[in-house]
Amino acid sequence: MDLLNTLVDKGLRRELPTRDEALAVLATSDDDVLDVVAAAGKVRRHWFGRRVKLNYLVNLKSGLCPEDCSYCSQRLGSKAEILKYTWLKPDEASRAAAAGLAGGAKRVCLVASGRGPTDRDVDRVSDTIKAIKDENENVEVCACLGLLNDGQAERLRAAGADAYNHNLNTSEATYGDITTTHTYADRVDTVQKAHAAGLSACSGLIAGMGESDEDLIDVVYALRELDPDSVPVNFLIPFEGTPLAEEWNLTPQRCLRILAMVRFVCPDVEVRIAGGREVHLRTMQPLALHLANSIFLGDYLTSEGQAGKADLDMIADAGFEVEGAGEVTLPEHRAAEGGACGSHGGGGGCGSHEGGGACGSHEAGGGCGSHEGGGVCGSSAESDSESTPTSTSTPVTASASASAPVTGARTDLVAVRRRGAGTDLAPNA
Repeated sequence: MDLLNTLVDKGLRRELPTRDEALAVLATSDDDVLDVVAAAGKVRRHWFGRRVKLNYLVNLKSGLCPEDCSYCSQRLGSKAEILKYTWLKPDEASRAAAAGLAGGAKRVCLVASGRGPTDRDVDRVSDTIKAIKDENENVEVCACLGLLNDGQAERLRAAGADAYNHNLNTSEATYGDITTTHTYADRVDTVQKAHAAGLSACSGLIAGMGESDEDLIDVVYALRELDPDSVPVNFLIPFEGTPLAEEWNLTPQRCLRILAMVRFVCPDVEVRIAGGREVHLRTMQPLALHLANSIFLGDYLTSEGQAGKADLDMIADAGFEVEGAGEVTLPEHRAAEGGACGSHGGGGGCGSHEGGGACGSHEAGGGCGSHEGGGVCGSSAESDSESTPTSTSTPVTASASASAPVTGARTDLVAVRRRGAGTDLAPNA
């Protein structure tokens, strides 16, 4: 297919595809999906070999968020029966992180629900970063705390943070349909603040919220322009009790095409499969490793993920290898000025703009690549209080379904997290 040959050539040169070429990837048929994966896989292997970076989420504060992001189980007014608790203490967060690091993760993503951190919250997270790094010298730490005020990114950097995640989530044109309590421009500003402070920027998107192909292209091209080192791709987890509970618009093949398009547009950037891979890719997850070079290990913020051992088995069975703590994730031209995390050194951004031109996860599409909440992460009006985790429902287990989009609320495909951070139960890592 001439289109795919052209895209491979451009990806190996870090040249930006045209919008029409990117749209054509999303428009390919299911019959061609293996050809699309094979082509994008050449670009992935050229820049990242067969390495898979493992990241581990620690939800420092769950629920209690004053923002109204429609996709988020932690949003204002959410009826999703998730765990709710205020800030973990540094030693609690460090113990939670240790489980993921023992499972092979090299980056810990510290996420907190809310609009953005107060200065006291930045102090809390700074203490947590120190606690984690005192026990694990080589670990990368990414913070995801929501909208940043002036000077806060610099303080996190001084405390030892390596990266900052804040996702754009969707296109500027449709952002107001998803969230009304902050703007798309607010998100862009926070990513720029992270860049300016010398943090490795991590910013991504959520697919499956009813957006058009053009919206997906818009947000990915905007991400390339922002030049993050990592781009988390979330697939909406339609939590019961949220406005998007019945938005089941994705098939495994659609998810693969989206990941391939992101790889072609951002060829030399850490593309991370974030929240929703188990729900929407299901048995096709191993194919996605040919497109993305990074995943989350174990559970997400408010939903359960695939068992950590199953993640490791999947990587090995697919012929890939876990990236070691001593290996640099990014290609040399991007990592030259940023050490282990990369940093956007002199190599151009998400592929290098024609002429020059974020860690993310909210289980459903925001945050440190894995939206669970996906919205703004940070403090809320209740952030200074202490509370006990609450649990009111029984966990459900994920199961496979047909390749056509599913309809209605599907509790059989979404398991609410009931273990790990904020509980007395062992984490999944």
